[in-house]
Order: sequence, then structure tokens, then C-alpha cells
Amino acid sequence: MQRVLLSLSLLASAAVGALAADELKIDVTLPVECERKSQKGDTVKVHYRGTLQSNGQKFDASYDRGSPFSFKLGAGMVIKGWDEGLLDMCIGEKRTLTIPPSYGYGDRNIGPIPAGSTLVFETELMGIEGVPQPESIATKSATDAPASSASQKVAEKVASAVSEAAEAVKTVVADTDDVQEHNEL
Repeated sequence: MQRVLLSLSLLASAAVGALAADELKIDVTLPVECERKSQKGDTVKVHYRGTLQSNGQKFDASYDRGSPFSFKLGAGMVIKGWDEGLLDMCIGEKRTLTIPPSYGYGDRNIGPIPAGSTLVFETELMGIEGVPQPESIATKSATDAPASSASQKVAEKVASAVSEAAEAVKTVVADTDDVQEHNEL
């Protein structure tokens, strides 16, 4: 019985780890207050530094060129991790995006990026085309910032996996109940 419970526990842990590893992770490192956030269809200007999660090696940085990268958000012009990870962002806000292969380049080698790489991007939204630059950047404390939707998705999936594992354990325990008498009533 203990082996079954241990096996189920290990299975649930592995499932939780696999779920978390395949999700986009968004860490707001400099939360900013604003009236207008980035949205799908906006042309945005973003400064970034990209590194490989495996060894921290930098593979690209707009900062090195002295010019932010401009693109249309949500139009598939960039990797999925950027299209989703830079949504609902204020001008001046900074985020670190941890992008698994399924949200990045997948199983393709792209220049110095090996196939199957998890990417880490330090990003800063410099501007949104058609939106005036704020006169000043109003930062807010990290405790005031709402949890990112990607983090919430991971938390929901983890809770679901744990719940399913608990139900499986109950079933196994009920199925292995070898007590002859049932005096529930």
C-alpha cells in the first residue's frame, strides 16, 4: 500500500513539474502604473536582453545596439512567448520572461540558440505607437502588482493535478480496503 501511495505521489510531482516547465513565466521586475497598457495589435518598442536558461549565455540584446526593437504585438512577428508575455504592459515597465521551447523556437536551432532551449528575456517596454510617452514613470510596489495571468494558469494547473492525485489516492485506498466488516452505519 505504501508503495502505491509513494508511486502516486511521485507521479503527481512529475506531472506538476512538467506542467510548470511548459508554461510561459512572467516576472514583473519593475511594476508601473498607467492608464493605457499594451494590447494585441499595438506596435511596441521593447529593449531586451536574451540569455539561455541552461548556462546564462547572452545570445542577443537590443541594449547593445542602442535601439529598442519595434514590432506589432500579437501578429506572430515574434515568438509566442513575446506575443503573450508583453501584453498588458505599461510604458517603462520591466519584465523577465522565461520562455519554454514551445513558446520559443521549439526543436529548431536558431543562430546561437540550440534546439529545445528555454530562453530568458529581460524586457522593458519603451513605447507604444500612437500612445503619448508619460511625463514621468509611476512605479508601484511589487505587492500592489496583480499576479501575472501565466503564473495564475500554472497555479490552477498545479492545483488541478494535486486534486486529481488526491482523488486517485482515495480510489486506491478504497480499492485496497481489505477489512471484512463495514460498520459505517
